[in-house]
Amino acid sequence: MGFPGTWMTESESVVYRVVPKCACSTIGQIMFYSDHGKFFDGDIHDAKSGLHKWALDESQGPIERNVENHRSYAFTCVRNPYTRVLSSFFDKICGIQRNGKRYRGNLVPLLMQKYGIEVGGADGKQEFDQIASFRRFLLFARDTVRWRRPMDPDIHWSAQSGHVSTFVVNGGTYDKIIWTEKFNDGMQDVLDAIETP
Repeated sequence: MGFPGTWMTESESVVYRVVPKCACSTIGQIMFYSDHGKFFDGDIHDAKSGLHKWALDESQGPIERNVENHRSYAFTCVRNPYTRVLSSFFDKICGIQRNGKRYRGNLVPLLMQKYGIEVGGADGKQEFDQIASFRRFLLFARDTVRWRRPMDPDIHWSAQSGHVSTFVVNGGTYDKIIWTEKFNDGMQDVLDAIETP
């Protein structure tokens, strides 16, 4: 099974288990900076070098050896589930993604048709009743989590425990779990505990 969703600095100073919508882009950029003295130019999720990621074949060996032997400080970050699902709604459902398109192609049209969700028009910039649409999105999110229909829950609103636990189940050990709500304090604790280039 390995360690899906796990990132590690190239210097192996720190290991991080990604939880979507829990400051993961910020954490990835901090990790990148801690090795290279500069931030990744673009979205850190697009980086194919400068940071070990489980999704990159050449990174799996180094990550596996490190995590199984707990050679580096390992951490993750969690968030209040309400603010996390709210963030998922505005970013993934209402927002235009970095490729210029809607998230998951036909997902938004499906939500508009089946759940009556509005998203601010084709470009996401028109006025709409955000509260009413968010409530309808919550019904959809509940349906995916509880009954796995009309689809399995998306990684951005599936339970954080599922993301966090795979690391432990497959042989990893956390040194710290930080909260998005107290990000500066938590990330400072992580940086104080490691040595970075």
